[in-house]
Amino acid sequence: MRVLAALSGGVDSAVAAARAVDAGHEVVGVHMALSRTRDQFRTGSRGCCSIEDAGDARRAADVLGIPYYVWDLSERFEETVVADFLSEYAAGRTPNPCVRCNEHIKFATLLDKALALGFDAVCTGHYARAVERPDGTRELHRALDAAKDQSYVLAVMGPERLARSMFPLGDVASKEETRREAAARGLSVSAKPDSYDICFVADGDTQGFLRDRLGAQPGEVVDSSGAVVGTHDGAYAYTVGQRRGLALGRPAPDGRPRYVLAVEPVRNRVVVGSSDELVVDLVHADRAVWYDDVARDPARWAAAALSVQVRAHGAPVPAAFELAEPDRLSVALRAPLRGVAAGQSVVVYDGTRVLGQATVTGAERTSHVLAGSAAVDTA
Repeated sequence: MRVLAALSGGVDSAVAAARAVDAGHEVVGVHMALSRTRDQFRTGSRGCCSIEDAGDARRAADVLGIPYYVWDLSERFEETVVADFLSEYAAGRTPNPCVRCNEHIKFATLLDKALALGFDAVCTGHYARAVERPDGTRELHRALDAAKDQSYVLAVMGPERLARSMFPLGDVASKEETRREAAARGLSVSAKPDSYDICFVADGDTQGFLRDRLGAQPGEVVDSSGAVVGTHDGAYAYTVGQRRGLALGRPAPDGRPRYVLAVEPVRNRVVVGSSDELVVDLVHADRAVWYDDVARDPARWAAAALSVQVRAHGAPVPAAFELAEPDRLSVALRAPLRGVAAGQSVVVYDGTRVLGQATVTGAERTSHVLAGSAAVDTA
């Protein structure tokens, strides 16, 4: 097959491309330039889009002996990922830019461009598995290494794009194994640090980035009774479940820490309360993407032993779901969660298999869940 390997400049994408070469594919490497102002992106290998990363990607391609190109996707990135990031925070929701990047850039713009140029598939260094069924269709599964699993941020791609995607690292036992393989292949990125932060927030200061783009919008911080307990420079800079950075002038009556319970953009208010008030056991979501025709036999899935995950590195919890419409669902959590924010992805798993993904629109606590109930933190 003709395979386009997305080379981010990190060790994972380099080893994934190398494995695609070993498998006998005709591989071409491409690095995505996501900003025309390269100093906008962080340096020191903390992100995935810096000038250093582009150089590392080129050197990896040279070692592998494959053609290498840089594609300017900066305009598309700004119009989709960055614009979504800003609009979601402005609306009081909590976006995941990695999910949106996979949706709009890596498995939309990049894949569509690759197919138009005659490539058969796109290869990336994500830790996930694409398992082929007897009928030739594919299932998206968790990676063998649960600690590195990225199926959560990939779930948004959908079955059609999964059919044209390759994840050669899905069966790797650990990141250390990937690094050892890179070193054995002579890839200089073998010891390069992992990227964790938002690539387009140059200094890691998300609140500062939002303030620069959206402007200062002073308002009140109130408790759940409506009493003013502090002020803020922009409600958009807060997310449900947040504890640090509240800078409240009035302590809670019981002296316990307070957390963000809600962000109200219309009133420009941030509501805070106790950890117990964050507990929810019912999650509502829309814009669902399914890897199975769940609407055809909803009773089957109502009886299945499923789990859901609401953060990229969050713990999965047992759950069941009901469809309001094919793209809208309500998820009943068998174990309550804390800090579920609108805008996050909720991914439904059947064992290790991704069954579907949707965007959280809200969460609530039903009457049978008491304050103080043992709950799982989403972080």
